[in-house]
Amino acid sequence: MDEQALLGLNPNADADFRQRALAYFEQLKISQDAWQVCAEALAQSIYSDDHIKFFCFQVLEHQVKFKYSELTEVQQQLIRETLITWLQAQMLNPQPEKTFIRNKAAQVFALLFVTEYLTKWPKFFFDILSVVDLNPRGVDMYLRILMAVDAELVDRDVVHTSEASYYFALTLEARRNTLLKDTMREQCIPSLVESWYQILQNYQYNNSELTCQCLEVVGAYVSWIDLSLIANERFINMLLGHMSVEVLREEACDCLFEIVNKGMDPIDKTKLVESLCQVLQSAGLFSIDQEDDVDFLARFSKLVNGMGQALIASWTKLIKNGDMKSAQDTLQAIEAKVALMLQLLIHEDDDISSNIIGFCYDYLHILKQLSALSDQQKANVEAIMLAVMKKLTYDEEYNFENEGEDEAMFVEYRKQLKLLLDRLAQVSPELLLASVRRVFNTTLQNWQTTRFMEVEVAIRLLYMLAEALPVSHGAHFSGDVTKATALQDMMRMLVTSGVSAYQHTSVTLEFFETVVRYEKFFAVEPQHIPTVLMAFLDHRGLRHTSLKVRSRTAYLFSRFVKSLNKQMNPFIEDVLNRIQDLMELSPPENGYQALLSSDDQLFIYETAGVLIVNSEYSAERKQVLMRNLLTPLMEKFKVLLEKLMMAQDEDRQMALADCLNHAVGFASRTSKAFSNKQTVKQCGCSEVYLDCLQTFLPALSCPLQKEVLRSGVRTFLHRMIICLEEEVLPFIPSASEHMLKDCEAKDLQEFIPLINQITAKFKTQVSPFLQQMFMPLLRAIFEVLLLPAEENDQSAALEKQMLRRSYFAFLQTVTGSGMSEVIANQGAENVERVLFTVIQGAVDYPDPIAQKTCFIILSKLVELWGGKDGPVGFADFVYKHIVPACFLAPLKQTFDLADAQTVLALSECAVTLKTIHLKRGPECIQYLQQEYLPSLQVAPEIIQ
Repeated sequence: MDEQALLGLNPNADADFRQRALAYFEQLKISQDAWQVCAEALAQSIYSDDHIKFFCFQVLEHQVKFKYSELTEVQQQLIRETLITWLQAQMLNPQPEKTFIRNKAAQVFALLFVTEYLTKWPKFFFDILSVVDLNPRGVDMYLRILMAVDAELVDRDVVHTSEASYYFALTLEARRNTLLKDTMREQCIPSLVESWYQILQNYQYNNSELTCQCLEVVGAYVSWIDLSLIANERFINMLLGHMSVEVLREEACDCLFEIVNKGMDPIDKTKLVESLCQVLQSAGLFSIDQEDDVDFLARFSKLVNGMGQALIASWTKLIKNGDMKSAQDTLQAIEAKVALMLQLLIHEDDDISSNIIGFCYDYLHILKQLSALSDQQKANVEAIMLAVMKKLTYDEEYNFENEGEDEAMFVEYRKQLKLLLDRLAQVSPELLLASVRRVFNTTLQNWQTTRFMEVEVAIRLLYMLAEALPVSHGAHFSGDVTKATALQDMMRMLVTSGVSAYQHTSVTLEFFETVVRYEKFFAVEPQHIPTVLMAFLDHRGLRHTSLKVRSRTAYLFSRFVKSLNKQMNPFIEDVLNRIQDLMELSPPENGYQALLSSDDQLFIYETAGVLIVNSEYSAERKQVLMRNLLTPLMEKFKVLLEKLMMAQDEDRQMALADCLNHAVGFASRTSKAFSNKQTVKQCGCSEVYLDCLQTFLPALSCPLQKEVLRSGVRTFLHRMIICLEEEVLPFIPSASEHMLKDCEAKDLQEFIPLINQITAKFKTQVSPFLQQMFMPLLRAIFEVLLLPAEENDQSAALEKQMLRRSYFAFLQTVTGSGMSEVIANQGAENVERVLFTVIQGAVDYPDPIAQKTCFIILSKLVELWGGKDGPVGFADFVYKHIVPACFLAPLKQTFDLADAQTVLALSECAVTLKTIHLKRGPECIQYLQQEYLPSLQVAPEIIQ
């Protein structure tokens, strides 16, 4: 072996050596006999370096996985012998191999098993067992091999094949795996089970590691072997014995869980679970309060959850089968576990609680199906409800300022509890409403002296009711009087209690979230709007000390104002005055730390726009207010653009360009209050937006920070096409000219949608402009597409692919908007060039999205030009190029019909052929029969 290259296997080796090792590995994979060198190295323990041993196993793995059928019988025998020799050596070595080597060796054994068990090596397991006997190192390898075999046969997380052939390979693999498992069940499973029993008996008191490994194997195999081999007295008694041994009980718990989880007859399942429960209970394992090992309790909770869900699955099947007597017995068995379930649900450790939620959820689902609940069942529902309310509460350790992994896990756990709350609402909405109301009222009456987490959860519960008690369009305050009154009382208390002043971010945020969630309340009691507006606008909301609160409030404030619409009328000017300082464009040089980020300011500008547009003011007044809003932005923009032109330092240039971009973005955002030109005209605001356009467009000719500036102005133009319609058209030619100057793939890709929008909206109105800029745009596109790129530059390749798609989308828009004359008037040579790029896109590039677009363009052109009066030479082009494209594209190897986009491309390809037939009639059939299909050597009987 290349000893120099092997040095690169060490993780601490430098990059050059590592690169060389990688190349060497690729070389060995292709080589005919390199695996033999590796096999010899392993069998004779030539190398002591762990990374080289691992490397040798990787080479062997590749050989077995991909090239095994190429080997002779003798060579295959050599691989078997190598592995057995290596296994024998494990029991004699002074030190055991590193875990990662043992795992890799086990994977190679498993691959060989899958390949040879049915044919050449039926005694695979017996040979391994005869080598390892009860030697601890041998047993360790035997158990690892069993886990690797299970992963090959059962574990669906292992994806063994590429996407393209995935489904076909999956069926083949599933068939092979079924055959392997059937053969194992017949030939060796009873012996394997016996070996597991011997290992457990032998090592349970003196080698916890091997015992746990063996329990894991039993848990893995139990899902597909005969359950009676495991669920019998001697095995279960041993497992229950392990439940009281500290180092074994977690693994024993998981093993019992797998046994309980196995699919079986519902009556047998109920018996199995009940007998297990009896033994566990008599062993004292149901006394949760006596147990302080949370890791074990988390596994135990999972086991109880499995038992509960297994019983519920049995109950469901028995009800379906009409066996009411057995179903009733099973229901009693379920009810008997509820007390234990509640203990686990309320446990202070969230993992323990989380593991039992499935059982809890399914139990409520049963109650929902029963016609009437017993007193005990009602008490259970109430107990679950109280548990959920308690567990929703934040603990003292939760870090609100710097949320990490623990906090993220609690947020996920809260989502699970929310599902339980929703299910509780389905079982007993009245009880849920009454319970929340009680907690809410008690807490908010004394909020000043109550801990933050209790105040937060009280408001949170009110918030959650909105989804738990569903209504259409948030109409919580009409319809059912009891519910409407309860919610109205709670909302009134929320906004009048003063709790918005509570000094904790979680309470503040929950207050604003809830106010916005129940915005319909303010239609019923509008007298509370000023109170809530003040909370949004002062130190409780947009001026809060916490950045997180300010940011979220900006968004919520925007939603609140939009939802209240006309009810905001009395407060508009006051609100606009109060938010004025929050809308300041903070220039980069003054070092001033603004209260809101530019993203948050977007919401404030949108809110201001909505307030002005939806007000009942006259058009003149609206125009004045909108001008007051936008003039400061235009003035700042002019000053900052001049500064940018003069700036030398690149960081300063970037900061100024960002600031300019924000100004354009803010102006764009105010226009979101308008839905179309009509509304802009009615408000008398066309003129102020035209002024903005004239202010912003000069930025396109700035040679510095082009990408940032162009992006902002482009977005503004998109909005103005909607708001000003044809009034924008005079600005488009010059803007386009600037945007096409020395641009990159990304610039073009983002510019084309703008042209598409103009084309689709104004159609023939912009025909002269399109004819003029058609070839300059295409030249810019071709220039970028032809730029040489490095072979491995993925991002450049992706950018070109996206640009190609945008180019075809542009042609599709032009042809689809009835403006094929734009292409036709470009001169014969240019038209031909364009047509050839479309043919190329349909056939040569393995991009089904682009191919689909190209066929749409081709069928449209055939429809427009393919008749007898079409352009000279087009009919010829149809037969020479479009017809062949329809056959060549699907014949390409890259045309993958397992891919949905490719199927769509094929459909458009068929439409193109159909359109040709429609336009050319029998002549098309004649061409296919007499010329094209014979040229492909298609047999005459198939042609006919």
